[in-house]
Amino acid sequence: MCTKLGMSRASYYRWAKPAGLTPTAIRHLELRAEVAQEFEKSNQMAGRDQLTTLLNQRGVKVSTGTVGSIMNELAVRARRMRAWKNTTVSDPSARTEHIKNHMLDSQGKRDFTATVPGTRLVGDITYLKTGSGWLYVATVIDLATRMVVGWSMDSNMRTPLVINALAMARNHGRLHPEGAIFHSDRGSQYTSEQFQTWCAGNKITQSMGLTGVCWDNGSRGEFFLTFEDRNVSPLRL
Repeated sequence: MCTKLGMSRASYYRWAKPAGLTPTAIRHLELRAEVAQEFEKSNQMAGRDQLTTLLNQRGVKVSTGTVGSIMNELAVRARRMRAWKNTTVSDPSARTEHIKNHMLDSQGKRDFTATVPGTRLVGDITYLKTGSGWLYVATVIDLATRMVVGWSMDSNMRTPLVINALAMARNHGRLHPEGAIFHSDRGSQYTSEQFQTWCAGNKITQSMGLTGVCWDNGSRGEFFLTFEDRNVSPLRL
């Protein structure tokens, strides 16, 4: 804020500090400037908790309660990407009767875990509303490391989008050489003959749950919430 005004912080505090201001009040003024600066650096997308973490990482010791109070005083709140678009469009003519749900344990309970990297992975598609239209992002997440090991972006969500994400994981050695299980929803990209053929040729066993079962998305949800809400600037791309 001081930089935008073309003045030093010391000059700002001398101007803002009336006679008799307590040390606590002075400290609060300093924190207001720190919070405002970090908030602008995040493109106004960092919330109370994230701002607290960022400030403490910089050596500015402050609690979440204080940051929340200051945000209220400054009348600022984190911006969120609210546009919605359906990315799971099933193809009723697709042949998927041979694809089982391999994310179930011996008792039939969902098990989205893995002990060996590259053996059990999940994928999904998310989207971003930009000034130039929709941008689609396909990802591949390793259930052993919880890391994104493959991704792809395009202006459409046709089958090559998801193939390219898995191809990135393969090309970087993120798929186990003896084969891997890849779980997804029943979107037409994943049930297409083109995708099924590609998986079969790369030692990948497809796995799918039932159509419309939201619980199968849990292992991917946290990443996408963070990606959509915090890591993408709402500016024209």
